[in-house]
Amino acid sequence: MTQHFSTTGHDTFVGSPRSRVDGPAKVTGLAKYAAEFTASDLAHGYVVSSAIAKGRITRIDARAAEAVPGVVKVLTHENRDRTAWLDYNYQDAVAPPGSPFRALYDDAILYSGQPVALVIAEDFETARYAATLVRVKYDTETPVTDVRQVEDEAYVPPKKRNGIKPPPKPWGDADAAFDNAPIQLRQDYRLAIEHHNPMEPHASTVVYEGDGKYTVYDKIQGVSNSQAYIASVFGLKKDDVRVMNPYLGGGFGSGLRPQYQLFLAMLAARDLKRSVRVVLTRDQMWTFSYRPDALQTVSLGADRDGGLQALRHDATGATSHFEDYQEVVVNWAGVLYKCDNVALTYKLAKLDTHTPSDMRAPGAVTGVFAIEIAMDELAYETGVDPIALRLRNYSDVDATAGGKLFGSKALKSCFEQGAERFGWAKRTPEPRSMRDGRELVGWGMATGVWESMMMQTNARAVLTADGKLEVGNTAGEIGTGTYTILAQIAADSLGLPMEDVTTKLGDTSLPEAPVSGGSWTAASSGTAVMKACRSVAAQVFVLARQMEASPLANVDFERVVFADGRIAVADDPSRSVSLVEAMRAGGMDRIEAVESATPDKDFNSAYEAYTHSAVFVEVKIDEELGQVRLTRVVSAIAAGKILNPKTARSQILGGVVMGIGSALEEESMMDHRLGRFMNHNLGEYHVPVNADIYDIDVIFVDEEDKANPLGVKGLGEIGIVGTAAAIANAVFHATGKRMRHLPITVDKLL
Repeated sequence: MTQHFSTTGHDTFVGSPRSRVDGPAKVTGLAKYAAEFTASDLAHGYVVSSAIAKGRITRIDARAAEAVPGVVKVLTHENRDRTAWLDYNYQDAVAPPGSPFRALYDDAILYSGQPVALVIAEDFETARYAATLVRVKYDTETPVTDVRQVEDEAYVPPKKRNGIKPPPKPWGDADAAFDNAPIQLRQDYRLAIEHHNPMEPHASTVVYEGDGKYTVYDKIQGVSNSQAYIASVFGLKKDDVRVMNPYLGGGFGSGLRPQYQLFLAMLAARDLKRSVRVVLTRDQMWTFSYRPDALQTVSLGADRDGGLQALRHDATGATSHFEDYQEVVVNWAGVLYKCDNVALTYKLAKLDTHTPSDMRAPGAVTGVFAIEIAMDELAYETGVDPIALRLRNYSDVDATAGGKLFGSKALKSCFEQGAERFGWAKRTPEPRSMRDGRELVGWGMATGVWESMMMQTNARAVLTADGKLEVGNTAGEIGTGTYTILAQIAADSLGLPMEDVTTKLGDTSLPEAPVSGGSWTAASSGTAVMKACRSVAAQVFVLARQMEASPLANVDFERVVFADGRIAVADDPSRSVSLVEAMRAGGMDRIEAVESATPDKDFNSAYEAYTHSAVFVEVKIDEELGQVRLTRVVSAIAAGKILNPKTARSQILGGVVMGIGSALEEESMMDHRLGRFMNHNLGEYHVPVNADIYDIDVIFVDEEDKANPLGVKGLGEIGIVGTAAAIANAVFHATGKRMRHLPITVDKLL
């Protein structure tokens, strides 16, 4: 088993609320993002997007654009350089099975908004204007972009996506048990397509360093992924490409994979042998990177007391023609609820769209919303309180993993503490039974669940002679507070004040870490940093013991603590040596260590690990106007050890707000005649704003877990899971109208 985390001093920083160490840089504008780095010879590229969703390019006329003063070149599939990209199907680190999209590959149009040309000019404004002069003619075909049209053609993906658990084989006989159950519920559920919409657009700045070497600033959630992509696609050595991304202005999964602007910027830089920047517009970001459409049916058979006798969850997810995008959609019911007869199926249907992409809690947002509304429907059908129903069907094992135990599961405490804080006992169960003046009042709840994962990760720690510590790896800081929690872990590990610790991230010159996503960064990078710091601690301890007349002579490493910049005997703090003194005495300018953190195979073979939540919401609805106000949210979270309650709470707040958007506002509307999203801007695609958000109360339930040495489970996803279902359930309680197709909009309520 893995040795689990404890500092050698006191938990001064880990577990305490700390402001973000990168906060001042962000609020003062000192933090630089991918499109803000520059070079003396920087040219600017502007993408020309296809006007159709399916067909072929028959002619591109770029003469008028090339005649504009300041235009350097117009790249198309007809004149771009041949690259290694053309010779094989390179797949990035998180790609689904298939052949990834290749910009400017040939004359085929695969989706609306596909890049068909890149106009390169001396300044952005000139490139943007010249792009309007590029004339493209097409041979147009009729696109199919509605998953309902091809539902009968859905298939089980033959090759599974790496890291995605396919549905388990059925157990029992779900259909027969359903037919014989006293209570039978079968309903269809659908969540609208949603787009990520991070504040920072996708952008890449490629700085040509000469001699075939490049420094690339890319909007990505893991620079190692971009580096490997560039090296493979363009046939370069990794050492010739340094990719950096110290800050990310929001990703939510859209930055996990290299997007096409990176390819185009590199293509232009290699062609021109000069630096090039390509920034995508908000409109262009609407052509890719979205939560996919999915048709879902949930069938619940139960006894009259609400005990589950049969459970089916069937889903058909949309994907592109060139990749089999996959998520875990239907497994969650088998993780949460015990039932002897279960069938879970997941199929794909191909559309003339770009491949969908992981969006915060991919699969869980889609699948849990359906099962948690279905469980609420069962609660009303049987007259059992929604919490009591969930406790009646509570599972202490993961049935989807053959009945393995959970490493920890404090979901019952989430129910208890969340209900108490919310005042759930005061709820009257009948729909339309609670009012506040002219508004109907509804209270609803739902369960949230997400995988707790750890990935192979490396990190470096460097202690210098002045007692300063630097730690870091290639992990992306995606807004979660990674700079801060790694500084906290490092400071505690060597007993230093946080201001003496510097965290460096998002640079391929640092030890490699996986992309930042999946809620695994804290466990993975945190453990690697802790191990690297402990390795440094062991080395400096040796120097301290070797000092002349050392007070630590003949003391074992296990007997010392690191605190206040010193190494002291645990049971006799008067015997101590400062880190600076030890390094000076040993003649060392720096002590460096690189360590790896790997998942605990023994733990993983015996246990499954998940985060859990219980979400309680209050809505108030003006029945005449159909306006829904979400006036209260209580989210009780069980996620192991909380490294920093302040940044942790921010993660849950952000997830809850995205869940509110999913339930009430967010919907990418496709015109299926054109195969194009029509509300492709933030004026028409609605997201929650300040006026939509009232009180959000976050509870962190005490939970001990040994899935990793830090005992953490990750928080990036769990805040959003279950939130939309809780809101839909509250709307039913308020109005008596069951909403199974999100978002819940005025027209649906009226």
